[in-house]
Amino acid sequence: MKHLPKYIASLLLALGATAASAQSNDSIFTSLHSETLQVTQDMQTATLGECLEKGLNKNYSLRIIRNKEQIAANNATMENAGMLPSVSLSAGYKGSAYGRNTTATGGTITKDRGIYDDGIDAGVDVSWTLFDGFKTVANYDRLRELSLLSSTQTRLAVEDYMASLAAEYYNFVQQRQRLQNYVSAVELSRERLRIVYERWMIGSLSRLDLLQARVDFNADSAQCLKQREALASSRIRLHELMAEDSLNVNFAPIDHDIDLLVLPQFDSLWVQTKDNNASMLMAAQNRTLAEIDLRSVRSRNYPYLKLAAGYGYSTNHYGAGATLKRNQWGGDVGLTLGFNLYDGKRRSEQRNARLSVKNAELEEYDLTLSLYTDLADLWQAYENNRMLLALERENVLAARENYSIAHERYLLGDLSGIEMREAQKSLLDAEERILVAEYNTKLCEISLLQLSGGIGVYLE
Repeated sequence: MKHLPKYIASLLLALGATAASAQSNDSIFTSLHSETLQVTQDMQTATLGECLEKGLNKNYSLRIIRNKEQIAANNATMENAGMLPSVSLSAGYKGSAYGRNTTATGGTITKDRGIYDDGIDAGVDVSWTLFDGFKTVANYDRLRELSLLSSTQTRLAVEDYMASLAAEYYNFVQQRQRLQNYVSAVELSRERLRIVYERWMIGSLSRLDLLQARVDFNADSAQCLKQREALASSRIRLHELMAEDSLNVNFAPIDHDIDLLVLPQFDSLWVQTKDNNASMLMAAQNRTLAEIDLRSVRSRNYPYLKLAAGYGYSTNHYGAGATLKRNQWGGDVGLTLGFNLYDGKRRSEQRNARLSVKNAELEEYDLTLSLYTDLADLWQAYENNRMLLALERENVLAARENYSIAHERYLLGDLSGIEMREAQKSLLDAEERILVAEYNTKLCEISLLQLSGGIGVYLE
């Protein structure tokens, strides 16, 4: 009996610690649960198409590359290619003051002092290369092809951006679902902790069972806190991609599940890739540029013909002499025909230009093979992930039924806490695997659409 007060004190201390821990964990759970509801209810939502439209208009990198595209378009003119004449207007004034001594034949010397002559000249000059072996035509074709290449580069950047934003959009959906799964796991662990605590109070379970239930509940709560950080990071990344002014905007995707599109078969995707892939188009445009450069070098094998014309007016005043004033006006025209016989490097430049064309063709073939390989790999991964996803959907149904049976047995006392925890962990693992399978399948879908040039479907 003399040890009774000490035992009662220890018991009361243990009960107080358990109650305090449970209250603290309940507070954490309530915070996590309310935040999960806020993500799905209170935040401003948007579809993937709306996110893409906003990002395509605001993203700084895309705005920069569009400006570069406009610069290339502005350069593609006949003036820059040298196909149009050059017209210049000039005017000038000239004055001179001097003195002079003039000795005649008989030896008479005439002295003139303070003489001042001046003159004004004005005129319009035109120069035009009429023919230079089609070099100006090649220059114009090159500028236009560079403009097309810049447009394709912009398209490639846009498609890369759309793929990145779509992947992050569905990553947010995945992270939010994962947080909801963890919150559900915390709720289940909380209920288990309550049951164990009540049984421990009546003496049907040991303190070891209570401590294990508390450890499991704390572990699930910690996992929830980590997942909340992952969700916030994904939200911040979405804001960055859409160039939002503030990273704290209350925003979340409207989708709660990762829905998969129905893609064409591999052969159809490959045909679309050959016709629409931006990298393939760029390779063809680079080959065209190499061919134009070869034409430009070959133009030096031809003669050139240049036109020069002008019209001018001049007036001069003389301070001494028989003529005091002279006015003159009129035009002139001239043609120059020439041929560059030898410049020392024409043949080597032509050989190098032909090799550049060959290299551009080889690069196009190499890219075709590389794209086919990438498409085949992605298609195989896509098909495997689809089959895996179907299997995981069956597994999660089985895991939920298994947990339901285990929970009923646990309430009846026919199942230990460790076995109950194992059933709960199996359910959480099954839910995690189906999330990963859905997201991986979606990533394969995004990549396949990007390669085949059909990623614009997400804007619809």
